[in-house]
Amino acid sequence: MTDPKKQTLADIGIIGLGVMGANLGLNIAEHGFTVIGYDRDATKGNLLTSAAEEQLSDPERVRAYSDLAQFMAALRRPRAIITLVPAGAPVDAVIDALSPYLEQGDVLIDGGNSYFHDTDRRIEALARKNIHFMGMGVSGGESGARHGPSLMPGGDTEAWKRLQPLLEAAAAKVKDEPCVGWLGKKSAGHYVKMVHNGIEYGLMQLITESYDLMYRGLGFSPEKMHQIYKDWAEGPMGGFLLEITADIMIQKDPLGDGYLLGKILDTAHQKGTGLWTSQESLILAPTPTIDVAVTQRVLSDEKAQRKQASQQLEGPRNPISLDRETPDAFLTQLGNALHGAMLLTYAQGMHLLQVASHHYNYGLNLETVATIWRGGCIIRSQLLQNLRDAYRSKPNLINPILDTHYGTAITHTHTSLRKIVCTAATWGIPAPGFMSALGYYDTYRSAQLPANLLQAQRDYFGAHTFERTDREGSFHIHWDSAE
Repeated sequence: MTDPKKQTLADIGIIGLGVMGANLGLNIAEHGFTVIGYDRDATKGNLLTSAAEEQLSDPERVRAYSDLAQFMAALRRPRAIITLVPAGAPVDAVIDALSPYLEQGDVLIDGGNSYFHDTDRRIEALARKNIHFMGMGVSGGESGARHGPSLMPGGDTEAWKRLQPLLEAAAAKVKDEPCVGWLGKKSAGHYVKMVHNGIEYGLMQLITESYDLMYRGLGFSPEKMHQIYKDWAEGPMGGFLLEITADIMIQKDPLGDGYLLGKILDTAHQKGTGLWTSQESLILAPTPTIDVAVTQRVLSDEKAQRKQASQQLEGPRNPISLDRETPDAFLTQLGNALHGAMLLTYAQGMHLLQVASHHYNYGLNLETVATIWRGGCIIRSQLLQNLRDAYRSKPNLINPILDTHYGTAITHTHTSLRKIVCTAATWGIPAPGFMSALGYYDTYRSAQLPANLLQAQRDYFGAHTFERTDREGSFHIHWDSAE
């Protein structure tokens, strides 16, 4: 156990030395800061210091403690601490454990995927004690934490000013710009990370549907799909998720023969951030492609029911009508459709953020959000430059679909999107992500919707009143029977 009295006081402390905490600590230390870690499990601390010995030119910049009092004594005052523990009760437990040691002016950052309302509660509680608290989204996984994540801080501005140099040093860089920036007041950072994860759900759903259409629909080999995804990843919609999908296609099974993907069970799980995004969207702004992605993960878990239904429910007969010998035209349409659906998914997320910024008084700068997401994070993509440009020229843009350049890019893909949706329906292969993106596009561009009938129905059965096109006010009539 390290004696803090014999060591240089640390610039930053990290609580929670799992994969993310340990790798972020090594990253920060590599940029010249002294880092100490705390975990009740001393084994994790030993792993951190061993990794520092192996990976850092100055491993003395990293120390670990399993005693909280010693950890706190080893930090330079006013102290700065990042927690990377599971969301919910564990965060509150850490704050409670720290309370006897925290002093006025200390900075505490929650770097986990906390629910944004919890972050607001913690900011208020700690502000009463003059403790500066920030909620900070961290994206990029193990590799990102180690080599440069996307960081999404929000909350106390004093905390941001204090730690800005450290966070900018540790963050991913795109053309020398750090992928970090103060996002806004209160729980803005965790809200942005929540929507980031919702967009991630939507993009992953679309990619899996493209895979299903190629694999089940056309019988493409893993090698062929690897090359297709590789080409897409190197094109105008290229990004991290397409890059890893290309790799996944040809990953060999370490426990047997052949490729691994076909031996992975077709059920998917979730940790809740996508669901939170969908819940918010039902209140503030629609995100149908994200909603579908959440639903599909739930449906994937109903494996036994799906197997039974596959034996009972009829689908299209002889559905494959495409000439398998000439699939190039189909692949062009599929690539264009995926491009457009991805643009629409990003647009849904940004629309929600813009509305939430006003609703919760965050003061979000969506150009900053797009800038932060260009590197380090899971949804990084060439498409984010288009979003950045849109919000740079129109900071108050309610939805990027209404930006001339961004909207035109979507318009160029909608014909392909329609063809892919029709093909999927003809083949009986589920493509609800593509369908929801197209439905969102057509609904958004419709000056007239059949919601007038909805108003009439609600007034008919519930006297909920309706509005008219030819005069102001709310109206109710006694609806005549259809007889």
